[in-house]
Amino acid sequence: MTWQRGPGPSETEVSLEDLIRTLRGPIKKLWLPALAVVLFLWLASGLYIVGPGEVGVVRQFGQHVATAAPGPNYRLPWPFQRADVVNMEVVRRAEIGYRSSDERGGGTQRIPQESLMLTGDENIVESQVLVQYRIKDAAQFLFRVKDPEFALRGATEVAIRGTMGSTTIDDALTVGRPIVEAQTKESLQRLLDGYQTGIHVVEVKLLVVDPPDEVKDAFHEVVRAFEDRERLVKEAEGYMEDILPKARGDAEKTILNAEAYKEQRSRQAQGEAERFIKVLEEYQKAQEVTRKRLYLETVEKVLQPTKKYIIDGRASGGNLLQFLPIGGTTPSEASLPAGGR
Repeated sequence: MTWQRGPGPSETEVSLEDLIRTLRGPIKKLWLPALAVVLFLWLASGLYIVGPGEVGVVRQFGQHVATAAPGPNYRLPWPFQRADVVNMEVVRRAEIGYRSSDERGGGTQRIPQESLMLTGDENIVESQVLVQYRIKDAAQFLFRVKDPEFALRGATEVAIRGTMGSTTIDDALTVGRPIVEAQTKESLQRLLDGYQTGIHVVEVKLLVVDPPDEVKDAFHEVVRAFEDRERLVKEAEGYMEDILPKARGDAEKTILNAEAYKEQRSRQAQGEAERFIKVLEEYQKAQEVTRKRLYLETVEKVLQPTKKYIIDGRASGGNLLQFLPIGGTTPSEASLPAGGR
């Protein structure tokens, strides 16, 4: 074989063997360093970093062989081993019955085939559920289920439909919503553990629980009436809790006052009885003296609060009519003789 260089009749022919012989020397000097650089880069490709809250899952020919902790780690380069880094701390979300719009400004799209279901009293209800979850087992999340998020949505549908099937629509629309959420979360976690998805359910939130659009207004009226009834019941219970302690306090106060009055009257009666007995004993000892003393004490008690006038009978000549009325301010009172009042 020959190698032709340059066009025209004056072209020179150089054999391929001469060219290879010329380049063989430099190639022999460069292939070893180049091979060393390639080998170093290939080995260095096995170095990877696992961040805080993350876990590295190492696969060897597709089989899980190791789990790496946060920090710098090393695995055998491709094609022997591969490493998948999974964030274990981030809280992810799954939407069932609706999809949030990715466009700026929000908005949601309803998914009727996921949201419509039957309640225990055979009413149709539309439920939109938000599930928040974390990954608790990275190996199970990656390898046990082909599509863990798809399995999560399917399991959530099963759980919420089962819970709604044992709940009346009135409870689902009003006070029974927290119970539905708790039962759905418990049932969903059991299903996910049975599927070995490696998912831990953080929260199940019922965003929307509504009857179909055709009867939504009527159901909302019923719900408002139910809420008004509950409000009135709570107000009545609050009034009862306020008035009953006051009534009990008043009753206790009345009882204590009655007992105090009873004790007072009883002691007073006992004192009067003892006093009467003592007076009787003294009367039996000296009847005349005791009778006179009782008379004087009675007169003193009767006359003490009254206004008294002492008139000298000799000055008046025995005629007291001229001093009447004694209690008023009269000329007769002003003309009383000295010492007559």
